[in-house]
Amino acid sequence: MARIAVVLFNLGGPDSLATVKPFLFNLFNDAAILRMAAPLRYLLARLISARRAPIAQEIYKQIGGRSPIVEQTEAQARALDARLGDVGDVQTFLAMRYWHPLAVDTVTEVRDFAPDQVVLLPLYPQFSTTTTASSLADWRRQAAMANLRAPTVAVGCYPVQAGLVAAQADLIRPVLAQARAGGRPVRLLFSAHGLPQKIVDGGDPYQWQVEQTVAAVVAALGEPDLHCSTCYQSKVGRLQWIGPSTEQEIALAGRNGDAVVVVPIAFVSEHSETLVELDIDYRDLAEQHGVAGYFRVPAVATHEAFIDGLAGLVRDAVGRRSDAVHADGGRRLCPAAWPECGCVGAPPDA
Repeated sequence: MARIAVVLFNLGGPDSLATVKPFLFNLFNDAAILRMAAPLRYLLARLISARRAPIAQEIYKQIGGRSPIVEQTEAQARALDARLGDVGDVQTFLAMRYWHPLAVDTVTEVRDFAPDQVVLLPLYPQFSTTTTASSLADWRRQAAMANLRAPTVAVGCYPVQAGLVAAQADLIRPVLAQARAGGRPVRLLFSAHGLPQKIVDGGDPYQWQVEQTVAAVVAALGEPDLHCSTCYQSKVGRLQWIGPSTEQEIALAGRNGDAVVVVPIAFVSEHSETLVELDIDYRDLAEQHGVAGYFRVPAVATHEAFIDGLAGLVRDAVGRRSDAVHADGGRRLCPAAWPECGCVGAPPDA
């Protein structure tokens, strides 16, 4: 029976208030986040993390002083293991990008497991150079240093994977029905983490893939007259970011007399951006703008359809060429307009 190591990637989060600052330093010291020469990036990362740490600590105090993302990813790993008994001797590992468990530690555990194949599965459905590409590049560096030689295949993106779409639609329906009680008009806001506009202009496919996810979920809901918007949150710094912002859409809903249902469309687990930014900050903002009602759809987390979808991605990846990054189904999804897509295959419009 083949031994398969599945590695789930996510950004991670501080596990105490004391680790907020080093977590932020690791984030901003990533060349995929601050795109500048290493010495300058290091100095700037130290400055930014020192300045932002007190603000971020106040955010984490609102959710118990730590991020829940590791525990939630562990729950996803356990659920995924339970679906993969037919694949072989499967063990699932976690590798967080900016705080423990880091890839440098996980890669040793994977090597000691002595797998016949490694499947890398980022928990970012939509590919970005700032998330998927960064996590995979870090893993490759650590694997080379640890002399992990097992054939390795990576799943680069799955923005319209059937399980993901079904889980999102299933979670939206009851919240949408609740928001519609009393006959008030409702606007569905699909909120994703934002990116600086210059990164997207440079060919990063993230925004395009988010839009594909939204379109697939709206189609699954089967409501042609549904009022919805795709918007972006979590802006940091002075650069222009992709939009519209979630704040702008909430303000617009208030002017129109709409209730809003917010869907964390690019987040598969709960963390500070959902539990604080969406649940607290934006709820307060909605009240300030006179929004008729504010409702939030939970992240897909361990929803059965989502986990089944992840299991399908692993099964498909086991049969794919190693040392390559594949999109859902093995074909490249992104048109040539998005050259930073890291998946193998010719663009659909090539």
